Amino acid sequence: MLDADLFIPVILGTPRQGRQSEYVAKFIVEQIATRDRLTTELIDIRNLAIATNDAGESIKDPAFSATIERADGLIIVVPEYNHGYPGLLKHVLDSCLKEYIHKAVGLCGVSAGAFGGTRVIQNLLPVMRELGLVTIFYDLNFSNVQTLFDESGNLIDKPTYIRRITRFMDELVWMSTVLKYGRQNPN
Repeated sequence: MLDADLFIPVILGTPRQGRQSEYVAKFIVEQIATRDRLTTELIDIRNLAIATNDAGESIKDPAFSATIERADGLIIVVPEYNHGYPGLLKHVLDSCLKEYIHKAVGLCGVSAGAFGGTRVIQNLLPVMRELGLVTIFYDLNFSNVQTLFDESGNLIDKPTYIRRITRFMDELVWMSTVLKYGRQNPN
């Protein structure tokens, strides 16, 4: 079981134009791709067919639901908007329920300020618990995101963030592996 392959998609949690968090999400996807036995895909909530005139499982996007069902863990890249999370992200997350149960989630906060999305992560923690996700012990924070990437979307201070994402991914892989084993062996 310890050598099992894991599927860990990355959810880009904002539909806004000019979003700096898109660079962060792409960087994380690239880093996951360098690891053995991990596969990923980028889920951009901007591209999901989610109705906004209803809520909950009645608006479930079948492809999103199937991807989350197949996932062993998740990473959510979320910008901080006025100390909170984007409404559309919450709307999308609420469209699934059973798909999340006993799966690990790593949170990645992004902000234009000095706190790197710490407040958005704090606000998402009770949501993750209510959805049945298990948050890992480490978060990724990208502070002053507008200064972290060049005009082509390349991370400027890559060594610092490689160290951070290594610790984050090690914990996420461990937790995802343990929870996958538990889901497959419930007794």
